[in-house]
Amino acid sequence: MSSTFFRVSTANMYDAALRNLGARQKSLVDLEENLTSGKRVVRPSDDPVAAAQAERALTRISRIQADQRALEVQRNAIAQAESTLGDAVGLVQEMRQLVVAAGGGTLKPEDRQTYAAQLQSLREQLTDVINRKDTNGVPLLGALGSALQPLAGPLLGNPDYQFAGLPGQAASSGTAIPTTLDGHSALMFDPQRDGIYNAAISATDPAYPQDGRHFGTDAVQVTNAHLLQQPAPPAAPYTYTVAFTGVTQNPDGSYDATYDISSTNPAYASPGPQTVTGLQPDQLATIPISIDDPGGATLKFNISATPTKDPVKSPPNNLVFSPAPGDTVTLTASPGIASAIDAAIRDIGGAANNNAASQAVGQALATIDAGLERLHNMRGYAGELLNRADRITGDQENRSIQLEADRSRAEDLDMVKGLSDFENANLGYQAALQSYAQVQRLSLFNFIS
Repeated sequence: MSSTFFRVSTANMYDAALRNLGARQKSLVDLEENLTSGKRVVRPSDDPVAAAQAERALTRISRIQADQRALEVQRNAIAQAESTLGDAVGLVQEMRQLVVAAGGGTLKPEDRQTYAAQLQSLREQLTDVINRKDTNGVPLLGALGSALQPLAGPLLGNPDYQFAGLPGQAASSGTAIPTTLDGHSALMFDPQRDGIYNAAISATDPAYPQDGRHFGTDAVQVTNAHLLQQPAPPAAPYTYTVAFTGVTQNPDGSYDATYDISSTNPAYASPGPQTVTGLQPDQLATIPISIDDPGGATLKFNISATPTKDPVKSPPNNLVFSPAPGDTVTLTASPGIASAIDAAIRDIGGAANNNAASQAVGQALATIDAGLERLHNMRGYAGELLNRADRITGDQENRSIQLEADRSRAEDLDMVKGLSDFENANLGYQAALQSYAQVQRLSLFNFIS
């Protein structure tokens, strides 16, 4: 039987014990730091890959927060624009009610002038409303960029209203919406898009009995408006004129009316004189007018004609046909709702008789209704932009939650595991201290006595 003896240096044993104590102490301090900070990765050197993932997540969260702050500014601007369009709709509807009231057959010219003055006041309010600005001084209906007052005119050298800006609607993105709305689309008419024409009749002759000659038109209907031929801007759109050239009486007492159609469009070829036959005295007659534009569009409307008896004259020369030779109906493209309202104010206030007032009211109502439709459409678009802002906010919140989870997985500490590791390390450290205390007593001097 043999025995093997190992000689261990006391100094080496002490050094090893101290290194072990130092390592356990550092581990305990690191775990304590992780517990107090709540993070597994306190500094990039702890885990470079996890630190980079957490940094990327924090950067993206900061970007989302910046986008959200910008989105709130955009949302407020569009909310103001939507409210502005709502105010404009309310004013236009109030003006429409006044126009309807001005068409009453029992009104005097003074009464119609009173209605015209009320319409003028509301029109001035409408101009102020649609030129509103946001808190930064940017027009709410500025489209892709405009002057401080998008709706300009009538001015010297500019007889009608103009949109002082670049028409169009800025596009939204995945994180933003526009800050302005397309005021040109909301306020102005485009012949090739809307096909809104005003039919103006020539002045009636007050020398005729009662209210003068009785004739008028209904609203102009345009089919295939996108095919209308139009001159290059800034030239005014082409106009069309229906001129009555003659009225003849037949042996049976009926009347025939002849009219001709012309246009400022040099490409328009007049079909020549058109004749409507069999018009009966004292009966309302409807004369359908159809104008074929060279581009392929068609303009249609009806003229209400009435041959009336003049009680001053003796038969058979006591019939007065309306419209008479020389009377005209001129079709002009309406530039926008403000122009239509100004035309209504002018024609209603200046109507000399009920026939002229009825014509002005009929044309004004048709154009105002088209303008209201444009305002409603743009207001609906503003509402959809606000809904889109809400959807973007929801998406951004979901992204923030996902990125926060990514950051947490990369650097946050599992507290249960952290506490367990800390307790284990603390227990190990205490055991190491007790072992070291025992080792220190193992000295040769303890056995010499």
